[in-house]
Amino acid sequence: MESISFQCSPEQAQDEQFIENKLRADSGIKYPKKIFYRWKKKSIDARGRNIKINCTFEVANNTLPSHLHDFNFLSVANAPSIIIIGAGPAGLFAALRCLELNLKPIIYERGKDVRARRHDLAKLNKEGILNPESNYCFGEGGAGTYSDGKLYTRSKKRGDVEKILQLLVHFGADDAILVDAHPHIGTNKLPQIIEVIREKIIECGGEIHFNSRLTDINIEQKQLNAIQINNESWKSTKNMILATGHSARDIFYLLHDRKIRIESKPFALGVRIEHQQSFIDKLQYHNRENDQYLPPASYSLVAQIDGKGVYSFCMCPGGIIAPCATSEQEVVTNGWSPSKRNNPYANSGIVVSIDPSDFKEYKTDPFVCLDFQKSIEKACWEAAGENQKVPAQGLADFIDRKKTVSFPKTSYFIGVTSVEMDTIFPAFVIERIRKACLEFEKKMPGFITNDAVIHAPESRTSSPVLIPRNPETFEHVDVDGIYPCAEGAGYAGGIVSAAIDGMRAVNAFFAKIEKE
Repeated sequence: MESISFQCSPEQAQDEQFIENKLRADSGIKYPKKIFYRWKKKSIDARGRNIKINCTFEVANNTLPSHLHDFNFLSVANAPSIIIIGAGPAGLFAALRCLELNLKPIIYERGKDVRARRHDLAKLNKEGILNPESNYCFGEGGAGTYSDGKLYTRSKKRGDVEKILQLLVHFGADDAILVDAHPHIGTNKLPQIIEVIREKIIECGGEIHFNSRLTDINIEQKQLNAIQINNESWKSTKNMILATGHSARDIFYLLHDRKIRIESKPFALGVRIEHQQSFIDKLQYHNRENDQYLPPASYSLVAQIDGKGVYSFCMCPGGIIAPCATSEQEVVTNGWSPSKRNNPYANSGIVVSIDPSDFKEYKTDPFVCLDFQKSIEKACWEAAGENQKVPAQGLADFIDRKKTVSFPKTSYFIGVTSVEMDTIFPAFVIERIRKACLEFEKKMPGFITNDAVIHAPESRTSSPVLIPRNPETFEHVDVDGIYPCAEGAGYAGGIVSAAIDGMRAVNAFFAKIEKE
């Protein structure tokens, strides 16, 4: 078996006969009868007017061995147990790692299972009625389940990205995620995969408890001793993986109240901008649109403005803007796409880097960034005037500092209220976004238009709080037995990196008990 790479046109990349002929021509192996091949990696190069597909194939003169991994999940009903708080990517993949290491995972998840969660999301999307325990952030699968399923990560040095992708394929994802340079599952398909993962955990003897919120922690002599669920039941335990996600603010307050160290942490905050997908396609694909040979186009933008990074975040081709608040009297937006990315809109966060040192209290207050995040979300709630409507402004009007009179239709189902962004955000944020958009216009002519609508805010890019841990043992720096991990602890930024971090936390716990 050998690996062969080449470039071709989008049309050729879908022509089986062209591919076979090209592989025969480029290969050093003779194929007298039949050639066997499959995609290994695929990406788009749209920098030039002649768009190219970067292709890499595995080729052989016999049937190719399976490229899918086998996984050995053990029966763990009677094995040593570990408590996992949170059933997002970190918690679920931590549990899968437990099944490989003969450990029994016991997961407590504050929200509902994915099917029950759908009903709460329907009420939120249609009526603006928020369930603080079951929403786009809280519930089985975590924030990623109903917010896109993007799998691209830069965290390749932190762990085995390939294993995470292989596990997702094992549980039902299309194996195209092993090939695509920017793999994506889609909000419509990820929930079923999450359900299958849960079924495997239970089948092997693990436990998952929904509607079960961590409400207290007991520490004795710097050692975890017990946890409380739902203000009622105490569970004795010496070890707990804390995988609560970036929006479980009550956990940060609980840790602080119990004298468990937390720290303020840099994060990013801004707005979510929506264009017509057809415009992004024409711009990125050099006037090609509705092209059956190319996927909906995306973009990645970054600018340095007044010493701060301003960049696009979680860009969603063919996507939807969703209401992602977790508490009453706040407004939060995020974006997602279905697997086909076939909605008529493209949206992306445009966010500014926020550092604790931006605030005078940063040396003494671990909540300084969290409080700022909350203040913006509440200001948006007050400005929009109705349940979960969002403040909005035409992008050209934003640049010209004008209030928008009328809007094109947007994907945000609940509705928008015309608000000038300068009345919501402090100048050190909004002026940088304004200057960055002027820079983005140079890179993408036509980017600034009133056909593009700003929705505010994009505020949950990552956790504004860090739960510090020992980099070798993964345990909290001050308390033995607490393993903070993934987005909620400040150590990841997406589905794959969170999953990797959850598995690494289990590896650290396993190494500890092996020594004992």
